[in-house]
Amino acid sequence: MLQPPHPHIQLTNDELDAIIDLIWKQYGYDFSHYARASLMRRVTRCMLNAGFRTGYELKYHLTNDRNFFYWFLQTLTVNVTEMFRDPVVYRELREKVLPKLASYPVIKVWHAGCATGEEVFSMAILLHEAGLLNRARLYATDINPANLEQARKGMVPVHPMKEYAHNYQQAGGRRDFTGYFTFFNEGAEIKPELRKDIIFAQHNLVSDQVFNEFQLIICRNVMIYFDKVLQNRVTTLFYDSLSPLGYLMIGMKESLLFTNVSPHFEETSAGLRIYRRKK
Repeated sequence: MLQPPHPHIQLTNDELDAIIDLIWKQYGYDFSHYARASLMRRVTRCMLNAGFRTGYELKYHLTNDRNFFYWFLQTLTVNVTEMFRDPVVYRELREKVLPKLASYPVIKVWHAGCATGEEVFSMAILLHEAGLLNRARLYATDINPANLEQARKGMVPVHPMKEYAHNYQQAGGRRDFTGYFTFFNEGAEIKPELRKDIIFAQHNLVSDQVFNEFQLIICRNVMIYFDKVLQNRVTTLFYDSLSPLGYLMIGMKESLLFTNVSPHFEETSAGLRIYRRKK
């Protein structure tokens, strides 16, 4: 039986099953195929933050308090992100992928699991510098409505801006990175002209379907929290959503190697987890 990581919190494997079932029936979010050990850690962390010691307390509040559920969802889902994360990957996008996408009259890009928007803003900057932003449509989706609300504001925190600028330069950027933002006391706002063609929408990779055809799909560090069944479902969804010869970019610690769609993709950049759908 999986043990919770905090000794003062009592949550059994059966109680976790009951909580997953409750969330699915009452709110429509299905966590049954999330990687079990990771999910147990995150649920018990939420309980610790809420001051709960038992699964009964958690179930009671999930059942009776919708606002608590949305706080729980925000705490449960993984929202770690940064601009130009893994700069070598963005350099590869800049130098190898975008020149290929330039042949399309309209370039459609899907950021699945966009969190608070930092990576889709990074892509907007790349497309702008390549002269392609005016004919690009960026779709940024996430399971978490609070993330999307934050992303729509175009605000990023100021304190990591030096690190973001370094990432940008390592990714081949040659301009003044801070020039893409307007600075306020509460954060930095990415310029409206860079985000005017970004469509933010709620989309659940567990249960929702294909909604467009894309030339590039980016879903980084999301599938590491899924079990094999869900990884197969999601990678099939991406395959079905890509145009022939379209690109898929996933996290550096993720792989298509053992998924059902693996024979239908080729890795274009060794070790960088950028794949191209075969014709």
